[in-house]
Amino acid sequence: MLTQFRKIFHHHRKEGLLLSFTALVLAVFMTGCSSSEESQSNIVKTDKGYIRGIKENNSIVFKGIPYAHQPTGKLRFKAPVPAEPWKDTLSCENFGSIAAQYSHDEKAAKGDENCLSLNLYAPDIKRSKLPVVVWVHGGGMTAGAGKSKDGHAFSDRDSIISITINYRLGVFGFLYLGDQDADYRSSGNNGLLDCIMALQWIRNNISAFGGDPSRVTVMGESAGAKLVSTLLTAPKAKGYFRQLILQSGSVHCIRDSITAKSIRQRLLDTLGLKRPAELLTLSTAKLIEAQDKVCAGARGTNYFGPVQDGAVITEDPYRYVKAHPDQQIRLLMGTNSAESKMFMDADPRLFKADDQALKDWFGDNYPYLKTADRKALANPTGLSYETNLFTQYMYQMHTYRLAKTLTDNKTPLWMYRFDYSRDHSGANHGQELEYTWFTGSNEAFNAEELALAEQIHQTWVNFVKGKDLSWPVYTNEKRTVQVFDRVSAPEVLKHVFDDPHYPSEALVLH
Repeated sequence: MLTQFRKIFHHHRKEGLLLSFTALVLAVFMTGCSSSEESQSNIVKTDKGYIRGIKENNSIVFKGIPYAHQPTGKLRFKAPVPAEPWKDTLSCENFGSIAAQYSHDEKAAKGDENCLSLNLYAPDIKRSKLPVVVWVHGGGMTAGAGKSKDGHAFSDRDSIISITINYRLGVFGFLYLGDQDADYRSSGNNGLLDCIMALQWIRNNISAFGGDPSRVTVMGESAGAKLVSTLLTAPKAKGYFRQLILQSGSVHCIRDSITAKSIRQRLLDTLGLKRPAELLTLSTAKLIEAQDKVCAGARGTNYFGPVQDGAVITEDPYRYVKAHPDQQIRLLMGTNSAESKMFMDADPRLFKADDQALKDWFGDNYPYLKTADRKALANPTGLSYETNLFTQYMYQMHTYRLAKTLTDNKTPLWMYRFDYSRDHSGANHGQELEYTWFTGSNEAFNAEELALAEQIHQTWVNFVKGKDLSWPVYTNEKRTVQVFDRVSAPEVLKHVFDDPHYPSEALVLH
């Protein structure tokens, strides 16, 4: 304070101004208060202690907030437990560690098992009861991080609190050990339980940031959407969200325990081990490197994920959703027109897939793709038969199955399809993300893409804020889908493909 006083005094003396001692003291006092108030606005009290964030753009951002105790030591491979309280103000100005995963660039494991943190972007406004959107990242449930998406996209312009989370991936999030020891009964669903614990933290603390715990939307894409969809099937998740946004993903990620054990056996074989218990004490690097070999690139997209374990997920997802109707929640769901292009480029065998390629991707389900009805798969968008075939069996069929089950229960649901591509070749997997997370500018976009981005982002904002959307809700009698393209408009689908023999799981290994 004395230093500030001297600076102000000498400044005004140099300018030749005569200020009274009282005026000088007042100026110093006001400067100190302003600095103090700005600092205090970055400090929030949570149920575990005070945290300090940082002002960025039009938001106060809190990075790396621990929502659970670190899942290491005695908690390794076990369900998450709440974080311990802390005494001093915790600095949350830097992102926390990402979950342990394989880096193909570095050809080694990266990240950390101690990864259970979230990032919170709060609009820098003095309001309360703001809507909240929670992002669950994709990456095949073996890669990715919450920080990969910029929460400013919703908090700076739209008065929405946005939260991005980390959850355990691969072997640490979804390795099934429930048949080995009661202490590890939840191991196949630890990643899902991490998400639920993050939602629990949000319910308990979001009011302190100006958010409304009754206005929480959980959003995910690809593996993130798959994981978010399983919130519908887990009794532990009930009451923690009001809305879901599922972008290219559904409950087909849930594996039966036999399939989960088959993946575990591949891991054991890769490591030259005999007993699952031997996995518990291996180093992070050894487990992650073996996991990468088992997944063998894009074909392992469905190898890890939640498990129907009889504890966290008790039965087939469609039966569970049908038996537990909920008209108090709302959903926005959709897919892209050519989802499979990314995977076909990653594994060119799919352009002319033989039995081995189909087995690698779909396991024991592969015969269904060999006998798919070409007439039923007729495609008006001009995609190749193979592109449409894999797009259906990887994503679209499962999304519309879930939509049918939800609409049977009278759950409000809006469906979309993202069709836009600059070269008219169909929208690839994940291509809509730049549009939903639009910040107001994108140097790579042309004029029509900027307009489309504004339209799509505003649609997501309206949904998060609880508004009805511009097209009718989806019903089984009138299947209305909003098509986002150069000219966006609702379309009533005359036909929805479904292979009645294909199981609820994308991958089966029995």
